[in-house]
Amino acid sequence: MTPHILLINPNSSQATSDMMHAIAVRSAAGRLAVETVTASRSPGMIVTPEQLVAAAPQVVELGAAHRGTCAGIIVSAFGDPGLAELRRKVAIPVVGICEASMIEASQGGRRFAVATSTPDLVEAIDQRAHDLGLAHLYAGIRCTQGDPVALAADPALLIEALAGAVRQCIEQDGAEAVIIGGGPLGEAAEQLRLIFDTPVLGPIPCAVERIIGLIGQATTVSQAV
Repeated sequence: MTPHILLINPNSSQATSDMMHAIAVRSAAGRLAVETVTASRSPGMIVTPEQLVAAAPQVVELGAAHRGTCAGIIVSAFGDPGLAELRRKVAIPVVGICEASMIEASQGGRRFAVATSTPDLVEAIDQRAHDLGLAHLYAGIRCTQGDPVALAADPALLIEALAGAVRQCIEQDGAEAVIIGGGPLGEAAEQLRLIFDTPVLGPIPCAVERIIGLIGQATTVSQAV
């Protein structure tokens, strides 16, 4: 099989996987192919810390099962479940969409924030900023109101709600870049970045750029050796 990027959707929704796949393919722009796999043991949308933790083992299983055919792996849930363990198990680049988007958002010393629909995951997302050494640039999280699963089922309402959260990040928290915090929010992120003058980042394109860069670095090193 031709080397490609493997995108793992830790949520069990095939529709979400299809949406993520389309965004990743557009972002890759022909530089590498994309294969997407979907977890089967998680809920359709991960919205609690317990679900995030429970998703990790299957992320590791899926990544390890495909390591021989892919050049790099993206973990496409915003809490980066299973990321650290998967990195220990495979010898190819692995990135999480939360990690990649926070690194991108903080470039040039920008103050950044997250707008999301999953308030129960605020602590887990906060922790990622600290783990990445970016707490000094992190302006925090603004969340939409109401049930995140129901909100995700109404694209127009989701975009409206997230736009309000993005506006709060910019106007009240001083964010110079805002990440839309969630793999299932990927399509909304594509729409929202057209609305604001302040950069609004979709986590999936950030992860694609990062993994392609890391694959390129790894190839250069192997060729030099």
